[in-house]
Amino acid sequence: MPAIIVDGRPFEVPEGQNLLAACLSLGLNLPYFCWHPAMGSVGACRQCAVKQFHDEQDTKGRLVMACMTPASDGARISIEDPEARAFRAGVIEWLMLSHPHDCPVCDEGSECHLQDMTVMTGHDYRRFTGRKRTFRNQNLGPFITHEMNRCIQCYRCVRFYRDYAGGRDFDAFGIRALVYFGRHADGTLESEFSGNLVEVCPTGVFDDKTLARHYTRKWDLQTAPSVCVHCGVGCNTLPGERYDSLRRIRNRYNGQVNSYFLCDRGRYGYEFVNSERRVRAPLLRSARGAEARPVSREEALKAAAAILGERGRAIGIGSPRASLEANFALRALVGPERFYSGLSEEEARLTALGLDILGRGPARSPSLADVRRCDAALVLGEDVSNTAPILALALRQSARQQPIREIASKLRIPDWDDYAVREALQDARGPLFIATPDATRLDDLAAQTYRAAPDDIARLAFAAAATLDPAAPPPPDLPGPLRELAERIARALAAAERPLVVTGVGCASEPIVRGAANVAWALRAVGRPAALAFVAPECNSLGLGLMGAPSLDFAVQAAREGRADTVIVLENDLHRRLDAPAADALLGGAARTIVLDHLGNPTTNGADLLLPAATFAEADGDLVNSEGRLQRFYQALTPGGDVRESWRWLRDVAAAADIGGVGGWQDLDEVVAAMARELPALAAAVSVAPPADFRIAGQKVARQHGRWSGRTAIHAAVSVHEPRPPDDPDSPLAFTMEGYHGEPPAPLIPRFWAPGWNSIQALNRFQEEVAGPLRGGDPGIRLIEPAVGAAPTYYAQPPAAFTPTADEWLLTPAHHVFGSEELSVLAPGVAERAPAPYVGLAPADAARLGAGEDDGIDVTIGDRRLRLPARIRPGLPPGVAALPVGLASLPMPSLPARARLALAPPAAPAPSEAPEGAA
Repeated sequence: MPAIIVDGRPFEVPEGQNLLAACLSLGLNLPYFCWHPAMGSVGACRQCAVKQFHDEQDTKGRLVMACMTPASDGARISIEDPEARAFRAGVIEWLMLSHPHDCPVCDEGSECHLQDMTVMTGHDYRRFTGRKRTFRNQNLGPFITHEMNRCIQCYRCVRFYRDYAGGRDFDAFGIRALVYFGRHADGTLESEFSGNLVEVCPTGVFDDKTLARHYTRKWDLQTAPSVCVHCGVGCNTLPGERYDSLRRIRNRYNGQVNSYFLCDRGRYGYEFVNSERRVRAPLLRSARGAEARPVSREEALKAAAAILGERGRAIGIGSPRASLEANFALRALVGPERFYSGLSEEEARLTALGLDILGRGPARSPSLADVRRCDAALVLGEDVSNTAPILALALRQSARQQPIREIASKLRIPDWDDYAVREALQDARGPLFIATPDATRLDDLAAQTYRAAPDDIARLAFAAAATLDPAAPPPPDLPGPLRELAERIARALAAAERPLVVTGVGCASEPIVRGAANVAWALRAVGRPAALAFVAPECNSLGLGLMGAPSLDFAVQAAREGRADTVIVLENDLHRRLDAPAADALLGGAARTIVLDHLGNPTTNGADLLLPAATFAEADGDLVNSEGRLQRFYQALTPGGDVRESWRWLRDVAAAADIGGVGGWQDLDEVVAAMARELPALAAAVSVAPPADFRIAGQKVARQHGRWSGRTAIHAAVSVHEPRPPDDPDSPLAFTMEGYHGEPPAPLIPRFWAPGWNSIQALNRFQEEVAGPLRGGDPGIRLIEPAVGAAPTYYAQPPAAFTPTADEWLLTPAHHVFGSEELSVLAPGVAERAPAPYVGLAPADAARLGAGEDDGIDVTIGDRRLRLPARIRPGLPPGVAALPVGLASLPMPSLPARARLALAPPAAPAPSEAPEGAA
């Protein structure tokens, strides 16, 4: 490790860092603006100046920018040198010349990096009395506010949006001495990562528009470590609460998962917690079809006991959006043989297949940190920008790895020198191949794309695997162009140091998943350390898969055969997973239904008894992400009224009905311990986070900031007494400002704050080194590791080629980052970005039907008929149509499916518009 000397003190620092990163890793205070640990250095702000000396005899030295100077062995620098301090003070003074005096009304106030750096440099008085530069602000959509007058021109925003995230509708515009950061015109930012501008910007230029509707200062937000519930990636988050309302979501760093960033669905989808559709009290129907009436908790438990007692044979339907503990409690209540996963048959089969492939090995499931380091990738059948956005962001970084190694490294340009690296690379990209039915937002990076039906995508994968290893079965009758593409993919992956294969359930195709496994296994067979990323659709799909329960189809069969007198549904809208006849057979037959959920939906609307369940922000529990990483989330607010965690409802139902097997669980730790004993695959849950009795210096960790201002003001008309803090028996966190405010273990960090560092940049103080893991290790435990020395048998029987027919189309699922996910779409901002229902058509198919954009199309799937507007999708191959997944107003058939399409007849004119002379 290089040894450097800072103000006369020797330090060892990690290899390959610049002086700024090295100083911050050592816990030294050195101000900066333009540098970012994920994006590197450009030397735009000149704020991190230090004095560097040649040797011990050099007393004069020279000023250098720490972010642009390597931390080489023997480097001697001074942060406290008077000339360096004066230079930094001058820089901050002229950066602040036009900055408005609006800290008291700025949303960034109290967590502003500019405030921190101004104090750190000692700049506290303004001498400038001239006219300030002013700009017109833009409307950037439902997520972000824009206040350009606060800009200090650090270029972080445009570097993240364009260079790091690949957006193209935001830029830096310059004229004379003015630089403007925004869009060419007012309009919603198109990138699904736009919300990161709020945390990337060191000032208040970009702020959270959803927070502005119910604004509160940072120190008045009660926060807790949590996990995003809007896809299978499992990003770590910090939800903030005030006055029993969830106010915002911020990024919680996890070096193995989301690192410094979140997608907009994860950041802004939280408002479903405050939705008017929340179920706040138990609802009971006296008879089928009667009006549901609110009842007390005691009445609800008595009714549940009566339903279970009089019927006797109950089945439980789990949920991939509920915690492991809630699913386990339901399993314990009804018995393992009568517990069903709550997944559709296709999703359950694909999840089980993915778990089997990853568990058998030898290809390992990569973390997102592993993905960012990969230097060649093949994406098979998964539109990751819409199904796993942060994975797509990681793939963007992986596309730079091979050119950095082959171009920048040979020029001896360090990785952190971002501007020089990008100048050297120009448009060079590593090999990224994308095979999907339709275009994706990653296509701009792809070395080559392949648009085809799912079976043809699988055939490409089988062909690539056979090219790599002759022992892998090739597909028959492969056309020449497809064979050439398979050979090109095989060559690129075999030449890579860290090849990656990405697949998932996006196309609902078993052959694609099997083909992806063959490619990864073939790479392993030829000595390449290939990783296989499997994209699970929901936040706990893999966790539910590890429980090994049958799918919903088996539950429907049990209901049709009269083996289910009572159906208990856990946080699952079955109408999103089953067609209408199957849902009616399960929920509308002779069986009574008990539903636990937090939002009204078609399943809750027909429940005989509805119990209000807590959301992720009001509960504690564990989830398993797509990597197979078990992670714990903690409640940020106490649920109001009769809202309770699902496992507590189920425990009390069992006690009221005198059903054994659930036990007298008192807290989360007891549920986790019982689950670990019953399900060895989930035994690691007992050690994924400290237990509830964990204390630091005899104290719980405070959820509330040390400057917490209390909650009496809003209730002053009633009482000025501070109420007793709620008790929390489930975690080592306290609902109070009284407690430990230092650095707790990584799974328990409720906020990133350090003396002098009030902004999110305080994260540097919690890491082992800048951009490295949190001290003590990043949260989570991997549950899936391939067997050592595994030698799997290749999947055989590649599918036959897809053949379009004259009267039928193959209808494939189309995913949307805004709209396809059940919970986030109830947030107003996300709903505004969601598309209206449509059917996507290839240009040739639209011409064959005589349809133009927005023309009505009759879609017939079996005995179901839909009328939808046409959307011309140039990426679709002929014979393949696309139907968006999960839109609330669109019934969801099982896809892929064969469908008949026809141009809908024009609507009959209204009577007032009837042509003259018409009868």
